[in-house]
Amino acid sequence: MSDQRKIRTAILRAGTSKGIFLMENDLAVDAKERDQEILAIFGSPDVRQINGLGGADPLTSKVAIIGPATRPDADVDYTFGQVSFTEALVDYSGNCGNISAGVGPFAIDEGLVRAVEPVTTVRIHNTNTGKILVAEVPVKDGKARAVGDYKIAGVPGTGAKIMLDFAGTAGAVTNKILPTGNAIDVMDIPEIGKLEVSIVDVANPMVFVRAKDLGLTGIEKPAELGANKKMLGILEQIRGKAATIIGMAKNEEDALKNSPAFPMIAFVSESQDYVDFTTGRTIPASDVDLVSRLMFMQVMHKTYAGTGTTCTGAASKIPGTIVNEVSRSQNSLVRIGHPAGVIEIEVEVEANGKTLEVKRAAFGRTSRRIMDGYSYIVK
Repeated sequence: MSDQRKIRTAILRAGTSKGIFLMENDLAVDAKERDQEILAIFGSPDVRQINGLGGADPLTSKVAIIGPATRPDADVDYTFGQVSFTEALVDYSGNCGNISAGVGPFAIDEGLVRAVEPVTTVRIHNTNTGKILVAEVPVKDGKARAVGDYKIAGVPGTGAKIMLDFAGTAGAVTNKILPTGNAIDVMDIPEIGKLEVSIVDVANPMVFVRAKDLGLTGIEKPAELGANKKMLGILEQIRGKAATIIGMAKNEEDALKNSPAFPMIAFVSESQDYVDFTTGRTIPASDVDLVSRLMFMQVMHKTYAGTGTTCTGAASKIPGTIVNEVSRSQNSLVRIGHPAGVIEIEVEVEANGKTLEVKRAAFGRTSRRIMDGYSYIVK
């Protein structure tokens, strides 16, 4: 008898991330046992994840758990987990917009959703937030298409365009688009003093700060910021304080230990010329409405998170926020300059008195199944 157990596994590149997709019914029912199975599949905790399938990078250490819909208005359930490689932890406190791009194609190819040509609409219940997001997936011969001419920054080549609409994810964690009720809040940061921030919750909660208030330009490269240990500490302080303010953590230490991925933090600036760190190509200020650098798991995101795109886009349309202040978008299209290029989102936010409503928050992604089979874990 083998001393290992096999679990059905698929690996998908979804947006600018890569994730391991698992079927809910193949995993343990008990939450702690399930997490131990997932950690074993990834080879965590280990900074190289050498004994598993994890890619030793926050953007490739992600899990998607897919199951039958538990809501009548959804086609499929989807649970996202950020798998730590420094701790024995799977963080379920938020969603990943890039990994979300793979859920529709996966559900269609696995027969969980009936394929309808040329485009199949998949209503996805994200269990992390309790919200519905909608994917429009190109289909041919009963399967999700991978080949197409749509290009996204940060991914080589092109693919079939998948449209994701996150309009239904407003107030994802706090049930409020502005969790504090304010477009701007003030924090006391020892190394800086009084610091203005905007906390917004659409798709995932985020805290935004002006790059110049941190002594930054807003066009830093990942390695450049990664070498600035003092600034990394300041950014984590801000994130921890925001997590405490909106009730996601008891204190800053708890935020780092138990919710290291969410809320996310971004520092933003007005549009300006900058260099794509992956190609060396200069991106002119005229191609973007603002520039932003997003922190994820205490390192700079090499591109831009899908949920971060949603939240940043929505924040740019809310009067008084820091993002609205720096953005020059004059219509529903918002172009965000990130370290590896530009991501666009169509976003509409309406104000009805004191109530804000996100009417649309849609952006294009691509996805491709890389492999499927079985992963083996020690019993």
